[in-house]
Amino acid sequence: MYNILSLVFKYLFIFVIYFFMINIIRLIYLDIKGINMTTFDKNTYLKLINRKEALPFKVKEYYSVDDGVSIGRGNQNNIVIKDQYISKQHLKIVKDEDEYYLEDLNSANGSFVNGQRVMDVIRIKNGDRINLGQVEFLFVNKD
Repeated sequence: MYNILSLVFKYLFIFVIYFFMINIIRLIYLDIKGINMTTFDKNTYLKLINRKEALPFKVKEYYSVDDGVSIGRGNQNNIVIKDQYISKQHLKIVKDEDEYYLEDLNSANGSFVNGQRVMDVIRIKNGDRINLGQVEFLFVNKD
């Protein structure tokens, strides 16, 4: 009787271990599959610094800037981010004579570049960090 019971528990234990290992392998696969391995071929773009999973709203990893963009919560913007701390029309980035400028559009919570609040139009350069609401972007200009 004890031999049969011990044999059943032995195989049950082996089954549980294999089930656990398969689930771990599946989670690793799903995590690797979720990594965006595509390269962004635009010359000027915003790269998300935050972890996407930590934000309570949808946001992309990369946004093309090209000749300029507007960012805000409202649907009329080029980049729409549904963050409650971002104004409907929060900021805009414009290109003028191969330079990029950021202007805060009188947003309630403000826009920050490298930790400094933007009070007027400022020139932004490659590597600047742009904070708005709960989101932080890295400005990349390969030109």
